[in-house]
Amino acid sequence: MQYPSLSKLKLSFWGMFVGQLMLLMTFPGKAMAQQSSIQQWDDRIMIDLASHRTPKKTGFYMFMSNSYKYGEIGIPAGMFIGGVISNDQQLRQNALYVASSTAITIGATALIKLIVKRPRPFIKNIKIIPVYEASYYSFPSGHTSSTMATATAVSIAYPKWYVIAPSFLWAGTVGYSRSYLGVHYPTDVGAGALLGAGTAVSMSFMKKP
Repeated sequence: MQYPSLSKLKLSFWGMFVGQLMLLMTFPGKAMAQQSSIQQWDDRIMIDLASHRTPKKTGFYMFMSNSYKYGEIGIPAGMFIGGVISNDQQLRQNALYVASSTAITIGATALIKLIVKRPRPFIKNIKIIPVYEASYYSFPSGHTSSTMATATAVSIAYPKWYVIAPSFLWAGTVGYSRSYLGVHYPTDVGAGALLGAGTAVSMSFMKKP
């Protein structure tokens, strides 16, 4: 069985994301009309998630949501320090790859937020009650994009199940937490995941084999 090459994966990730972004920028009215059903789906999911919150689950997802900054900084920093201590050039280079993927994703996310300017769910629909009111724009989810970039880069650098499974479990839980907490639509989370993974894949030339 043949798997798609890395270059094809890069084109696939970025083609899907850039295509949607160009539609929003070039034909905003048409794009919004076509996405009205998606918006309704987003709203239904958000309202349903809010109706099933419990204090225990909310506490857990708040913790996971806040873990993004420790993971995206701690993982490459730990790798680099470990590489210095053990004199492992591969580990140091891969730390740079992970950090670069995450940093570029953060910058791209901020730029796209300014272009799209999608309001937060609780601003656009008063029926959506957030756990707390996040500031700035909603699309795409920055927590999701940065954690997915970190998880994807680490998994590409070290493609072992015991690296891949916890990495994507962490990133996926952070992404889900953003919708659960009422601060991001599911489509914000999906776009963030696509952006983060696509950036990590496109930066894979930095990985040291």
